Amino acid sequence: MNFQKIKFDNGLRLILAPQPVSSATTVMVLVEAGSKYETKEINGLSHFLEHMCFKGTTKRPTQLAISTELDNLGAEYNAFTSREYTGYYAKARNENFDKILDVVTDMYLNPLFDPEEINKERGPIIEEINMYEDLPMQKVSELFFNLVYGDQPAGWSVAGTKENILRLQREDFINYRKAHYVAQSTIVIVAGGFSAESVEEKIRNVFTALKVNKKSPKAPVVEEQGKARFSPAYKTTDQTHLVLGFRAFDVHDERRFALGILADILGGGISSRLFQKIRSELGAAYYISASPDFYTDHGLFLISAGVSNDKVEEAVRIALSECFKLKENLIDERELRKVKEHLIGHLFLSLESSDEFAVFYGSQEISGNPLMVPQVLAQRIQAVTAEEIRKVARFIFENNRLNLAFIGPLKDKDFGNILKI
Repeated sequence: MNFQKIKFDNGLRLILAPQPVSSATTVMVLVEAGSKYETKEINGLSHFLEHMCFKGTTKRPTQLAISTELDNLGAEYNAFTSREYTGYYAKARNENFDKILDVVTDMYLNPLFDPEEINKERGPIIEEINMYEDLPMQKVSELFFNLVYGDQPAGWSVAGTKENILRLQREDFINYRKAHYVAQSTIVIVAGGFSAESVEEKIRNVFTALKVNKKSPKAPVVEEQGKARFSPAYKTTDQTHLVLGFRAFDVHDERRFALGILADILGGGISSRLFQKIRSELGAAYYISASPDFYTDHGLFLISAGVSNDKVEEAVRIALSECFKLKENLIDERELRKVKEHLIGHLFLSLESSDEFAVFYGSQEISGNPLMVPQVLAQRIQAVTAEEIRKVARFIFENNRLNLAFIGPLKDKDFGNILKI
């Protein structure tokens, strides 16, 4: 599972991650451009631009031309936008590497931004926003980020507002792309069973024209909180969807390994503490999980669940109680060993496909962390001690870091009396 990282003169980075036994190759392009790089007036543009890269290029002038060519290869392809980066990828049989490289890089480098296509795409994006409005399991996450970060880029929706989607014009796409889709912010990852011969030269030739413009920065995240807070959203639902979370630290912090283990202790699987307490014993939930959520300049620890409407308060009490126990008591060696093996096993199982392999290395690079092969990451997980986990718990499990967002039929419900740790 070795890799090779190459940095070109224009600042573009290339990561080659061969998997000799893989029958597929993934070409992925990541760029440091997401909703945290937007202003309020253009919130949603990063995601809209991602859509438009599929709507036609100078070489393939229509969406149908792009999709037909990839479908003819039997390829899997997609794109995604997050708060800090956007990604484009295609995966196909090894022998079709050159073809998917040509399509993915063409989409990235040569989008048309046809005004007529922009107008057409407004509808699908607004319907995507409407879809999430009807999915409280996902909408509650947006509510939570707005509660924690408020009216700043970190607190805005990645999809943006309907008003912005209707207002954005071709010039906005061109200006944003010029500011952010530059060589030094671009990472190309090739992962899978490809032949390494001449790949570097092919990438170099394709990206020679990419601008060396200075990257436009994102606004720094402002962290302000004096006490526990909650944000309810009333909706007639058969269960209440909630996110209970704490402010943590950024992706560069060495404590991230301990927090990953802490999350797995609480909600990493069927044998985790919250699953057993809230689902198996209380019978209050179908899904419940815990996870860290790291960014380049801030981070969160999140507990997510869909809970029976009449057991929400009890479920929140139990979750906070389990968090408090980790502040007070050291995890015993047997449970710690089990959790570490669960994390490491899941890590290696998740890297069986070339696209996941590309994400593994690409996400590390775009976060600014030194690249680690899976074996080294496993060693870092194994090295975490019970005392390090308790120290992290004592740091983040505080009232002035605690937030709760929920969507459900709970009118005038005040959680102020139980939202404490």
